[in-house]
Amino acid sequence: MFMKKLFLLFILIIGTTSFAFAQKFAYINTEYILGKIPAYKTAEDQVERLAQQYQQEVETLYQKTDDLFKAYQAEKVLLTDDMRQRREDEIVTKEREAKDLQRKYFGQEGNLTSKREELIKPILDQVHSAIKAISDEGGYAIIFDTASNPSMIYTNPRYDLSDKVLEKLGYRN
Repeated sequence: MFMKKLFLLFILIIGTTSFAFAQKFAYINTEYILGKIPAYKTAEDQVERLAQQYQQEVETLYQKTDDLFKAYQAEKVLLTDDMRQRREDEIVTKEREAKDLQRKYFGQEGNLTSKREELIKPILDQVHSAIKAISDEGGYAIIFDTASNPSMIYTNPRYDLSDKVLEKLGYRN
């Protein structure tokens, strides 16, 4: 009886180990894939241009604040207490406007983040769907991304599915 249980346990361990080793693994490089998709490049360019435009607006407002402060410093000794207080309030208000604008454009839920999501998320969703379809078709247990996990020391090109993902999306490399 003990031998029978030991034998069954041995078979169970061998079966589980064999199953674990029978899993298929592959990898992709999302940077490579996205670099081959023209719509992604166009979206990235649009977001970059918008970021530069926003940055220019914010810098202009900060420059105006700095100019007001410098003018105030130069004239401070000539101003009455009431005039000094109004100028200080004006500088503080202008600086607050600049910070609010910066937050509006570049904040976590700012215009730039929204635009990036609007333009790039649909492309990323398509890539993810293609990867999932390839995984399902090929029976892959895990597909690693070498772009987001650069600590992979060696990868055999035979298991790189990046071109297959591009093919699934309708692009030729």
